[in-house]
Amino acid sequence: MKGNDWMKKLKVLFRIVFGRTTFVFLFLLIQIGFLFSCIRWLSGYLVYIYGGIVVLTVLVMVHILNEKVNPSFKIAWMVPVLVIPVFGTLLYLFVQMQIGTKIIAARLKATSQETAPYLEQDPNVSADLKKESQRMANLSQYVKGYGGFPVYEGTTVQYFPLGEQMFEAMKQELLKAKQYIFMEYFIVENGVMWDGILEILEEKAAQGVEVRVMYDGMCSIVLLPYRYPKKLEKKGIRCKMFSPIKPTLSTHQNNRDHRKICVIDGHTAFTGGINLADEYINQKQRFGHWKDTAVMLKGDGVKSFAMMFLQMWNITERKGEDYRRYLYSETKNYSKDSGLGFVMPYGDSPLDGENIGELVYMDMIHQAEEYVHIMTPYLILDNEMVTALTFAAKRGVEVIIIMPHIPDKQYAYLLARSYYEELIQAGVRIFEYTPGFVHAKVFVSDHKTAVVGTINLDFRSLYLHFECGVLMYRNPVVKVIENDYQETLKKCCRITKEDCTRYPFVKSFAGQLMRFIAPLM
Repeated sequence: MKGNDWMKKLKVLFRIVFGRTTFVFLFLLIQIGFLFSCIRWLSGYLVYIYGGIVVLTVLVMVHILNEKVNPSFKIAWMVPVLVIPVFGTLLYLFVQMQIGTKIIAARLKATSQETAPYLEQDPNVSADLKKESQRMANLSQYVKGYGGFPVYEGTTVQYFPLGEQMFEAMKQELLKAKQYIFMEYFIVENGVMWDGILEILEEKAAQGVEVRVMYDGMCSIVLLPYRYPKKLEKKGIRCKMFSPIKPTLSTHQNNRDHRKICVIDGHTAFTGGINLADEYINQKQRFGHWKDTAVMLKGDGVKSFAMMFLQMWNITERKGEDYRRYLYSETKNYSKDSGLGFVMPYGDSPLDGENIGELVYMDMIHQAEEYVHIMTPYLILDNEMVTALTFAAKRGVEVIIIMPHIPDKQYAYLLARSYYEELIQAGVRIFEYTPGFVHAKVFVSDHKTAVVGTINLDFRSLYLHFECGVLMYRNPVVKVIENDYQETLKKCCRITKEDCTRYPFVKSFAGQLMRFIAPLM
């Protein structure tokens, strides 16, 4: 038995040493070493090219100052450019000249234009929303105008306070599929959750149901074999990785597909924070109890998620897509008297110059009159978000943020703690979920508005990743979400000013130091 264990460990070690992941990292290290060698070589000739470097650095600084990006990103770039001009300037130019990012942006713009005819705003719904709330109508106008996603009536929403509850519901809905299944996830990992879903997908594919699966290329590093899509293709499942990790220095690989979308036959959709791995359903314990949430939509609003998936899928496709095939033909028209309120699914792209995810959150904070309650795993904020949260608290709005008590990333937790004292002094109340880790991304406000999706309160989600969410206004599910929030609060401990004062100086300083480069992390 011991000999078998030893052989298994040897095989694992062999796969690690000679596997693709090791090759990728080794090749990247070689390229980084080559880059440093070039910089070192140039440094030897600084006497002759110093003037050129100075001029180039000044030009880069002028460009950074005038670039239409968040000031936090400007500061994060200005520091290396000024402190180590040769390396910082060349690195900035390298990042800005990436052709891969421009290609993806152009393709996504093209696919968004292709789906636009199927995402037209119903003027009757707009009129109904305007009667309910002019400010919410203005927000929907922004999301439609700059993101391409309309607001709907006639959509029921079911909320899942835990991943295991969503998992059971998703399996039941997948079993009902008759035409197609779309699945787009940041993480897919072999285990109870994915194996259970894959079994159903194989069964449905054998029945003639069109099944497409797309997951982020980061999975190829440690979670799935690089050729895993071919394995699924043999089972009749169309599969692809978004932006596969390749052994080349490239910044477009920094823009990951962080979305979680499941669409079934055009009438049912799931989204939220839950990936397809066992920790999300508490089958595998990582960082204590895993608190995550999701929603299931049925009705008109599912159309946006179907088109959102196809927009991303077709970035790498060259054949035309018959988008109309994926619209649910039996969509019912509900009036404002149905009691379902309004639902607005939306996507966010890091390549279109619009921070829709952050601006929807900020609009909720600014509109809040009684309270805004937030669950997020990360708290790495820009100045605008800090100002929005503190101003809301200062004007008497109850602002509560639930964070993990057992973090998954120590550096992210140190960064989050660096914001605690400033927020608490302004009246923001911060709680930590003592049983473990909160991965939910939830905003709920004033008993009438809520957002559930994939968007964390950090720079990666708000600026660098492809994300999605769904805003619900005067939908009955808002009350359910708030009730779950209150139940979760009972399992949390409150962080006080005294806790911030007692926090170890070394950890506090580390968090403050990392804020210099937080936008680039």
